[in-house]
Amino acid sequence: MAEVLAYHWVFLLLAAPCVGSFLGLVAKRLPEGRAIAWARSRCPHCDAVLAWRDLIPILSWAVQRGACRTCGHRLSWRYPAVEIAALGIAVWSLAVTPGILAWASAVLGWNLLVLAMIDLRHLILPDEITLPLIPAGLAVTWSLNPDLLPHHAAGAVGGFLFVVLLRWAYGRIRGREGIGLGDAKLLAAAGAWVSWQGLSGIVLIAAALALAGHVIWNALIQPRDLTREIPFGPYLAAGFWLTWLYGPIAIGPP
Repeated sequence: MAEVLAYHWVFLLLAAPCVGSFLGLVAKRLPEGRAIAWARSRCPHCDAVLAWRDLIPILSWAVQRGACRTCGHRLSWRYPAVEIAALGIAVWSLAVTPGILAWASAVLGWNLLVLAMIDLRHLILPDEITLPLIPAGLAVTWSLNPDLLPHHAAGAVGGFLFVVLLRWAYGRIRGREGIGLGDAKLLAAAGAWVSWQGLSGIVLIAAALALAGHVIWNALIQPRDLTREIPFGPYLAAGFWLTWLYGPIAIGPP
């Protein structure tokens, strides 16, 4: 058993592209209310059922040159992209977090990746993915240092309340919704993983990235599009991930 654990990183790297393939499926089917686990994968153009050789992560897309084996229609680059991203998350986790904890980091990163993908396309953060991250973060904290559990529980509550209060204040001032409750649940999950001490840094990173993204969008993609709804989930996910890996941003004197 000890020898298997010593090479756990091999299993993580092998599993990552397969997880990425599954994440792509979840990101497409979950917002549409379609079955995820039992429905067979099909070509989105000719509806042909895909064989096992068509579903090998990264390799199948490369061998088939990004086209369906049956109809020859070009397939989206998103399929290999999410598989490569999942592999990158695994490599990053192994490089930064020690030992078997890399698995927890990778699972967190994979969940944040699929949440970001869904929010970018549909402007929602599904409870089915977000809410389980809260008890998962508390469980990881308990396994590492039970004495820190109250700080992380406070972080979960504080993260949720911060967004709820911000939402209420924005609604009173502007008369419309400015941030969704999905973001509140995601920040609650972040507090469960990094404690209340990391929340300010997460919000700061997310706000800076969101501002940069909005500026780039208006400068390069669609100028003067000032009414576009900004999905804040991907930016929160980025701040959450970086804070988990590298710790809270130091604000104020040491």
